[in-house]
Amino acid sequence: MPDDVTNGSGGGERPLRAVLAEDQALLRVGLTRILESGAVSVVEAVDNAPSLTRALARDDIDIAVVDVRLPPTHTTEGLEAAVAVRAARPGFPVLVLSQWVEPLYARDLLAGGEGSVGYLLKDRVADVDAFLAAVRQVADGGTVLDPEVVASLVSARGRPLDRLTDREREVLTLMAEGRSNAAIAARLVVTEKAVGKHTNNIFTKLDLPQASDDNRRVLAVLAWLDGQ
Repeated sequence: MPDDVTNGSGGGERPLRAVLAEDQALLRVGLTRILESGAVSVVEAVDNAPSLTRALARDDIDIAVVDVRLPPTHTTEGLEAAVAVRAARPGFPVLVLSQWVEPLYARDLLAGGEGSVGYLLKDRVADVDAFLAAVRQVADGGTVLDPEVVASLVSARGRPLDRLTDREREVLTLMAEGRSNAAIAARLVVTEKAVGKHTNNIFTKLDLPQASDDNRRVLAVLAWLDGQ
């Protein structure tokens, strides 16, 4: 989980309005209470894909928190609705929750190249502050990938990722988890200047075009997912 984001349960957070989609009643109620404890107002809490599609058409919401599997078929309806809303409204913040590690879900969400997207395992909700921090990071335009998803990809070293050094892979791993340069520097016990050098090398070796660093970080993670 991101370790450089202000805890969502702290004071002074700007209010957010969210749509929540979760078919399990107890978890839906629990998520609603957790979100609202962190100044995230749940304006609609739905339990199926058609209701989610209708809720996502609202123009007064800041983020959607969506379970991958929803009725009627309990396959990928939630993910499909998330991908659809981001196609219609590029960059719309979506945090997807899943019971299992599935890198393909993360790839589908990142395919547009924009930020404001997250993929977390449901187990992460137990750490309330970290979960709320992830919600806010996504709402603020960041990218958050579950550490277990990242770990499942670390050993995947297909091209062009084989151009990266071991240190650059470490930096890319932490980028995929949504960490800032400052947080990466703290984790690796190096300077921010060194991290900046590594990220620039990553951008160059992955042939990423000139763009804002935030966008190129998303593209770098997407390249990693595509390289598995």
